[in-house]
Amino acid sequence: MQYPPNNPNQNGQKKSPQKPNEGGQPPRFPPQDWKRWIWPAVLVLFLIWTLANLPDLSGSGSSTTVSISYSALYDQIDKDNVGNLVVREQTVTGAMTAPVTLLDTQDRTREIPAGGRFTSILPSGDNNDFLSAAYKRGVGVLIQPIEINPILYFITYFGPLLLIIGFFVWSARRAQRQMNGAFGFGRTQAREYTVERPQVKFTDVAGQESAKAELVEVVDFLKEPEKYIALGAKIPRGVLLVGPPGTGKTLMARAVAGEANVSFFSIAASEFVEMFVGVGASRVRDLFRRAKENAPSIVFVDEIDAVGRQRGAGLGGGHDEREQTLNQMLAEMDGFDRTESVIVMAATNRPDVLDPALLRPGRFDRQVTVGLPDKNGREAILKIHTRDKPMDKDVQLMDMAKSTIGFSGADLANLANEAALNAARRNAKKLSMRDFLNAFDRIVLGNERPPLSDEHERKVVAYHEAGHALASALTPGADPVLKVTIVPRGQSGGVTVFMPDKENHLYSESYLRARMLVGMGGRAAELIVFNEVTSGAVSDLRTVTEIARRMVTQFGMSDVIGPLNFGDEDRQPFLGYTISQNRSYSEETAAKIDAEVRKIVEDAYAKTIQVLSDNRDKLDALAEALLAQEVVGYEEMFRVIGMGDQLPEKLANVFSGSTEPAKPVVTVTFDPFEPDAEGGPAPSNGVAE
Repeated sequence: MQYPPNNPNQNGQKKSPQKPNEGGQPPRFPPQDWKRWIWPAVLVLFLIWTLANLPDLSGSGSSTTVSISYSALYDQIDKDNVGNLVVREQTVTGAMTAPVTLLDTQDRTREIPAGGRFTSILPSGDNNDFLSAAYKRGVGVLIQPIEINPILYFITYFGPLLLIIGFFVWSARRAQRQMNGAFGFGRTQAREYTVERPQVKFTDVAGQESAKAELVEVVDFLKEPEKYIALGAKIPRGVLLVGPPGTGKTLMARAVAGEANVSFFSIAASEFVEMFVGVGASRVRDLFRRAKENAPSIVFVDEIDAVGRQRGAGLGGGHDEREQTLNQMLAEMDGFDRTESVIVMAATNRPDVLDPALLRPGRFDRQVTVGLPDKNGREAILKIHTRDKPMDKDVQLMDMAKSTIGFSGADLANLANEAALNAARRNAKKLSMRDFLNAFDRIVLGNERPPLSDEHERKVVAYHEAGHALASALTPGADPVLKVTIVPRGQSGGVTVFMPDKENHLYSESYLRARMLVGMGGRAAELIVFNEVTSGAVSDLRTVTEIARRMVTQFGMSDVIGPLNFGDEDRQPFLGYTISQNRSYSEETAAKIDAEVRKIVEDAYAKTIQVLSDNRDKLDALAEALLAQEVVGYEEMFRVIGMGDQLPEKLANVFSGSTEPAKPVVTVTFDPFEPDAEGGPAPSNGVAE
């Protein structure tokens, strides 16, 4: 039997808090900056104009000029048929005084009219004979140097140099962008949300009334700091938001900035650390400098445990980049003047790993717990996430809030979004209860997979799930079964869904032992029916063993070990921490712990086998019903096993009646076997595989 983590997306990514657009319109993207294209456009037009007006190198670009041979030119000079000549280097141009028909340089017959232009190439040398013949015939000769267009001259001689310089500049800027600024490593990467941007208010945060009340004082200080300073009061310099993932810690910090109408600097703690030593400390200095310049302001550091972990923990020394960044942050928080209206807020779900110097008074001297919402809080969160969605009349948010015990704000937002996606897939105009049912199944249990084709495996799964369900029905104090199915969902071949009747925060030893007994029901049923066990109970064994170990080492529920705690070392997730720390108990005690854990698990297993063996007829009847129907509800289950007169009160769960067949449902309860940041109980889903 597997009890997954609290929320389906506990290991998922955080969504950045965004205020939903009114009317459900998609977000608008900022307009393109057309001004940056002005200079490139002007440069292109200039180049086109220049190329269109460039003369050739010789300065003669007329298309009517005929190119003739040197001998033909000499012959026409002898016949007094050539006017004045212009000589540029080896090229000579002129005009005929009378019409003439000649062969051009390409052996084509060309007619040159009177005044027609021609050109010819002089032989290399001084050409004194040619010039003498022209003078004798009275032909004027003008000697001109070659004139090159200045623009063409500039492009020819300086163009390659400019291209090389431009290439190096482009390469340097590209490398600077890739390395987050080759000359700006020390600048903070914090994103500033000024008062001109759309603000998040406390009305956008639901289900956290106690946290809001704690932060109202911070908002009042940012609005009227003079009132507190005049009385000599000191507002907390740092506020640490503590809570499970997805509960809205980042959104709460933005709401404080929005209510106070001040600048808000947001950065993830991991962005301080770079591969270069000293960069993180420089970014911390730059961040606090910007915050002071924009005071009153709020500096929000998300996931502060990335840099705020205990110094000296693990195999590393005390001079690495992360610890230098932490030292700089400690110094900056101590450097605030009492009159400076700058408040540091941070969020983490692991306050137990933070450095004690970071949590002392004067730094993060106030901790605000942002926990999982209760029933009313879940309803308020659902209202926020569905206010821009068209809803059908059959959607009951209060019923969903009652049936989503342990869901965080992120889970509820995901539920509303998945319901909208499901409605879009079936081309509906409004969201109905059917969409929320399908979304709930998809989030908690995963996608539905094709049914098992092997009849033997199908039978094994049916008896496995029937064992879980029957053990729950026959064990006093166990969570009641809501539904049993052998339809594969996600990574499980079948699912037994439990529905606790209330939100539990304290767990008795009898409840934990009952949960272990139910967890061993699948394996026991396999052994009783098939005389062998399969690997399908791997998650059940893991969970049951973990329950037993925590009962012995943390909860003090063992007569042999007594009311002692030996589980603190599990809370230190640092590399090499256990190497540098001595274990707090001896090898003899460790052997006693292992023996006591084995005894508790084996006792639960033996009791489960005994209970199911004594009720073999009920086990066979429930397995046959599962093979025939694939999904059996709690009422049908009690009728099949012949305990209809002992049917518990109707389980008021909105997700118990799916509109589609073969849709397993799950409800969430609290699990004492996955500790939260403070080592206390944390939620989990009541699903048995």
